Amino acid sequence: MTESVSAVAKAKPVFAERLYVPWWGWPLPVVAAVLMAAEVHMGYPGVRAWLPYLITIPLVVGVMLWLGRATVKVVDDELWVGDAHVPLRFVDEVEVISAKAKRKALGPDLDPAAFVAHRGWVGPVLRVYLNDPADPTPYWLFSVRNADKLAAILHN
Repeated sequence: MTESVSAVAKAKPVFAERLYVPWWGWPLPVVAAVLMAAEVHMGYPGVRAWLPYLITIPLVVGVMLWLGRATVKVVDDELWVGDAHVPLRFVDEVEVISAKAKRKALGPDLDPAAFVAHRGWVGPVLRVYLNDPADPTPYWLFSVRNADKLAAILHN
């Protein structure tokens, strides 16, 4: 588990998925940034009028890209969710939770000690129970678009 992130990036992943923000998540924040810049623009003539556009729009684009930076992958017999990783030998049971049932899994059924990596724009979540006696985390609950495919990989 002391492997560096750069060494993992060089290995060929068995499964890899980036949890990017879909196209329908972009228009509202970009329009809001343009409207905020336009509001400032109305009060200042000249060069200062364009400065808010140069700040708010790239800032919003950067935030949207940052929100979509999370990845889920299986590399070298390890499950990686973002920067967290666990060897596959500690994976016990895997449960696919549909988009409709994830509200309960993330709400009243959630164990406070669980590792959670949720993205609201991704439908299904995967609950991976761990059997590591040294780890107090009972399970991982994370968003993944191809939950059935990843569950099949983790079952093997």
